[in-house]
Amino acid sequence: MDFKKILRKLDEFKIITMPTIFVVFLLFAAVLVFYFTSAYPAIEKYGIDLFTTNVWKATEDATKEVYGLAAPIWGSIYTSVIAVILAIPIAIGYAIYVNDYAPEKLKYPLIIISDIMAGLPTVIYGIWGAFILVPFLRDNIMMFLYENFSYIPFFSTPPITGYGYLSAGVLLAIMVIPFASAIIREAYAMVPKVHKEGLYALGTTRYEATKVIVSYIKPAILSGFILAFGRALGETVAVSLVIGNSFNISYSLFSPGYTISSLIANQFGNAELYAYMVPTMYAGGLVLFVVGLIVNLIGLYYLRRWRSNVSH
Repeated sequence: MDFKKILRKLDEFKIITMPTIFVVFLLFAAVLVFYFTSAYPAIEKYGIDLFTTNVWKATEDATKEVYGLAAPIWGSIYTSVIAVILAIPIAIGYAIYVNDYAPEKLKYPLIIISDIMAGLPTVIYGIWGAFILVPFLRDNIMMFLYENFSYIPFFSTPPITGYGYLSAGVLLAIMVIPFASAIIREAYAMVPKVHKEGLYALGTTRYEATKVIVSYIKPAILSGFILAFGRALGETVAVSLVIGNSFNISYSLFSPGYTISSLIANQFGNAELYAYMVPTMYAGGLVLFVVGLIVNLIGLYYLRRWRSNVSH
């Protein structure tokens, strides 16, 4: 087959696949429009207070209904930040070990285990977190920190049940580690071998070479950090089982709280009984949609820019 025929085949393939791009874009736009139109009654009624106040007064009298999503918004962001702070160092270490230090017989089983963890249903993590993780954190970590460092605002709340921001953050960290490590592992593996060989030729130790390579892939690590944050932001079932589900805004890691996802999961069943609760739920979903979109776009931008630099 000559070169012109190959180009013609490629053009035909491009024409065939082009409609799928429009389908995906239309689906994306339809979801965004649906969420906005569904949330608009609540936005119109409460205005900016819907996102800046912490109140949840559900009553059958629509004139007395008052909702504010500040606590769930705070909980979503707070637990996601905790998750990525805990997850990223582990994800970086895991990626380095798998690429450079793991024996060949162990490398691929570790990758498979990580991929399996990334694909497990979140309810499995949630049940394990509620019955195993929360009691462990409460008895071995939270009580110690509270008894010795309660003067620090982060540890100022008595960990009576163990359900709270810290438990949710740790569980989310466990859930996003495979996701973040996959991105960092791929970036680490993409570093040209000539760079590594050059480092060793200059007399660097294995540890020093690893430090240089990690510095080289910083944009990819940042991208993994951002994408892991977006992944943690939308978790629902697992978080709702360990966060305590309380309308609370606090810096204390041991305080119970709410996330937008857990709020929707817990309240949507009876939301139809109230005039403005359903639109409020959609408003919370709209916040997650917009924040998640922005976070993921930023992460993808840094990852694409780094890949472009590597390829050149």
